[in-house]
Amino acid sequence: MAAKKKLTLYVSEEVLKETKQEALRQDRSISWILEAAWKISRERVQQLPGVEDLQTLPLN
Repeated sequence: MAAKKKLTLYVSEEVLKETKQEALRQDRSISWILEAAWKISRERVQQLPGVEDLQTLPLN
């Protein structure tokens, strides 16, 4: 099992509310829900343009 580290995340109240509701629904921790969400969405997030990509886009 990987070592666990404490981390502070700032999210909107709506995201926190929805995450808490999903954690209750699944009888899981908020941490578990967030980690599962990351694992599911990782490839899609990695396809988003980075800051370097945005700087090379032509201006209209």
